Amino acid sequence: MDNNSVSRTNIIGAGEAGIAVSVDMNKNVIHKTNSLFWDTKGIDILGATSLPLYGAFVSEEKCQLFGDVSGKKLLEIGCGSGQSLQYMGGRKASELWGMDISENQIEKTRQHLTAYGLSANLICSPMEEKCGIPEDYFDYVYSIYAIGWTTDLEGTFCRIASYLKKDGVFIFSWSHPIHKCVVAENNMLTFKKSYFDESWYSVSLEESELTLSDRKLSTYVNALSKAGFVIEQLIEESDDEIIQSQDSGFARKAKMLPVTFVIKARKL
Repeated sequence: MDNNSVSRTNIIGAGEAGIAVSVDMNKNVIHKTNSLFWDTKGIDILGATSLPLYGAFVSEEKCQLFGDVSGKKLLEIGCGSGQSLQYMGGRKASELWGMDISENQIEKTRQHLTAYGLSANLICSPMEEKCGIPEDYFDYVYSIYAIGWTTDLEGTFCRIASYLKKDGVFIFSWSHPIHKCVVAENNMLTFKKSYFDESWYSVSLEESELTLSDRKLSTYVNALSKAGFVIEQLIEESDDEIIQSQDSGFARKAKMLPVTFVIKARKL
């Protein structure tokens, strides 16, 4: 094992991704690595999470975090292939915007929306950087399983706050940090990683590479507070109906601990 490798199991989505290699936090290198991952094999390897699902076993249909978005201006951070923007377009949002680090994903979003008679202002950029998105403009900013890719959480939340109108709403989901620490072995749940370890690591998946950091839940909460948000809801519970519809080790794990979290926050 390389000296920079760490003996821990890394969980990407619902599966285990093997050995992590610790890396320095160089945002330019990380952006290059992750944009290449999503330009090439990202969707094939990890699949896509999109509304009405926030992630594994949590849905907007059950949580109703958005309410009526008709006539509202919405921005998606990490728009992927466009399915969530399509969902919002179908709910009569007046204006759709999307941002993604991957040129390939942006083009897929454009094609997907066109097929449904929709359009959006699409921007290819890391979420941490200024990229021409208007400020004090949006009623909602949301992100479905994308915020965790940022190299600067506090900076990203501050930038998102700048996009929102006063009292605007920010909703995002990500893999629950406890889920990233625990694996199912021999009908038992076993800790394989420290919850407090927020170091950056690289994982190779099917000849592709991605780089991530697993942040504590308190890190997200405190970063939101510093950016001027007040949290209105934190969702950790899995939907029993969705769990019951699946018979898998992952579903059984979701009965015991949270695998997805969703936060709804409002700009003060």
